[in-house]
Amino acid sequence: MTRVRFVAADGVAVREVVATPGDRLLDVAQNDGQPLEGTCEGQMACSTCHVIIAPEDFDRLPPPSEEEEDMLDLAAGATRTSRLACQIWIEAAWDALTVRIPPERRDMRGRG
Repeated sequence: MTRVRFVAADGVAVREVVATPGDRLLDVAQNDGQPLEGTCEGQMACSTCHVIIAPEDFDRLPPPSEEEEDMLDLAAGATRTSRLACQIWIEAAWDALTVRIPPERRDMRGRG
């Protein structure tokens, strides 16, 4: 099991959940009520599941594909450690992963 810490857009509120290896980060986040839309349902056709991975965790993730990097170019407030939650699968080797919800995000439902 891997502990996933979600840091709210305000940078203050933190929620911690337990994820199972093989879980997709987008599903973990949505099941916890995090404000990630995932409009394309993980098909990498949008950037509404953009998250910022803690720098200390970022290098442990597999590198993003070229297609993911192209979608991140469209993400509001993207940083060097930005990723799409739909492209991250929890690995057994991780004891914890810290994920920040960006302060600015695109929400195709008109709420962000």
